[in-house]
Amino acid sequence: MRQIPLTPWNWQLEGWPDFAYDREALVRSEARFLRHGGEGVGVFKHLVGESGREFIADAATSEAVSTSAIEGETLNRASVRSSILRHLGAPSDGRSVAPREEGVARMMVDLLRSPIEELTHGRLWNWHGMLMAGRRDLAVIGGYRVHQEPMRVVSGAVGHEVVHFEAPPSGRVPSEMERFLGWFSETKGSATPVARSGLAHLRFECVHPFEDGNGRIGRAIAELALAQGLGHPCLTMLSSEIEARQRDYYAHLERAGRSLDATDWLLWWAEMVLAAQQRVSALLEFVLFKVRLLDGLKDRLNPRQEKALLRVFREGPAGFTGGLSSKNYQTITGASPATAGRDLSELVALGAMIRTGVGKGSRYWLNRAQDAP
Repeated sequence: MRQIPLTPWNWQLEGWPDFAYDREALVRSEARFLRHGGEGVGVFKHLVGESGREFIADAATSEAVSTSAIEGETLNRASVRSSILRHLGAPSDGRSVAPREEGVARMMVDLLRSPIEELTHGRLWNWHGMLMAGRRDLAVIGGYRVHQEPMRVVSGAVGHEVVHFEAPPSGRVPSEMERFLGWFSETKGSATPVARSGLAHLRFECVHPFEDGNGRIGRAIAELALAQGLGHPCLTMLSSEIEARQRDYYAHLERAGRSLDATDWLLWWAEMVLAAQQRVSALLEFVLFKVRLLDGLKDRLNPRQEKALLRVFREGPAGFTGGLSSKNYQTITGASPATAGRDLSELVALGAMIRTGVGKGSRYWLNRAQDAP
């Protein structure tokens, strides 16, 4: 097993866990985050009832699926969404949900419902128990690791592994986590939520207190820190943005694991947080567009068309990969090819969708133009 480079880990350095960073370099990012967070609250107030639930469910589902995907775990999006809606007390399709999808959904709902609640050992253990439900290969579920072997982050084939990070021994974890939770509580009223969230995530990942699930829980902690900074429930869609920058994310974490100067890490983190915040804004705009479109088409759609539009909306702002085809429409609605063709042509005429291509290559997209109904 190869370790690169041969320098101490940050938890072995004098001064750990007191990270230093250039505060002036983050002033603009902190101000932008707080400003956009306030604007988001204003937009969200326009969403009530079902629309508000749809937005929350969509954002939480994206985060749940992305935070799992970062760890190489593929979840069923529809199952996660159904579970989130159920735990929010909203109508769901009642489908059965696998333990891993149920677990991450429950953690997301806990984040949404209790953003200001203190972070404690018990809360972390509950999250771990949710995420690891059904696992039989772990010595401890719902508690910190106790194994004597080194806790390492590695890559590469067996026999040729590269060690990217090694965490403190298990015997140090209780005291490290006690100190971490004390710091997190003391800094709760911080005027620098972006830096606090980045430091919380970095410090938690460096301790790596659980046998598995550290990445998912660490990102949840970062989301919690940002929500506390804004003073209201929110999901900044960190995991969705991190998934898009996954290689960069791991590279920056690895470098940060060797130093107590967190400036470079936090500059990258701030850029990523602001981009994640824009994802939320785009999703809010999309949900508002959905409300306007469906209100404008009220009593003008047949049940098949309404069902298909709602299904397309569930795909989010990106829509169906490659666009909605006539075959997709038939699968969603049970319509015959001829009926599907007529329905889709009517949706184009109504301004709900636009068409690209011809014949079998025709694809249909939601009409995001300003003059859509």
